[in-house]
Amino acid sequence: MSAGELSILLFTLGVAALATVAILPLGVALGLLLARRDFFGKTVVETLVALPLVLPPVATGFVLLRIFGRRSGLGSFLERLGLDVVFTWRGVVVAMAVMSMPLLVRAARVAFEGVNPRLEEAARSVGASERRVFLRVTLPLAARGIVGGALLAFARALGEFGATILVAGNLPGRTTTISTAIFQAVETGDEARALRFLAGAVVLAFAAVATSEALLRRSGGTH
Repeated sequence: MSAGELSILLFTLGVAALATVAILPLGVALGLLLARRDFFGKTVVETLVALPLVLPPVATGFVLLRIFGRRSGLGSFLERLGLDVVFTWRGVVVAMAVMSMPLLVRAARVAFEGVNPRLEEAARSVGASERRVFLRVTLPLAARGIVGGALLAFARALGEFGATILVAGNLPGRTTTISTAIFQAVETGDEARALRFLAGAVVLAFAAVATSEALLRRSGGTH
């Protein structure tokens, strides 16, 4: 693998990790909300969270392009702040974050649903506040499932293509990821280059998914 190919691999790892970290607080909060609360419009929230999984990725990318494009209110505001999203590395992060969010929310929700409520009640019975119960009982018991979901989201981010190509394009040295590099290599007939990137993608995705599945199984067994 050449230095240029290695830089694409490292760039993909970096933006996928950043996207995963960015969605972690909101993903955990949504998972907890959906696991523990019944409220008006819950079905709508569940549907909106799951939409990126069922919509064509290019459709999601088009929506993001309309939201963050320079002609939109948000896009023009961010541009004035010097925070352009479209056709920048930030666009890659946004596309990856949106496409991987459903997997994190789903895993977090299952993890919180699996926490034995009697353990939380026992903590409350000795005077623990709700915040302390969450930090000392609920979150630690759900941690493996959440980490497993984060790794699964990271693996999804690594392979993101459809939304990324619309929002960030494939600008050499700026927004090229493993997926867009494979697409470009196939288009130009460079099968050897495509296979090298494919091998790297398989190794990274396999490691992330295998670790995630192991954590989720242990989480389920513990609960």
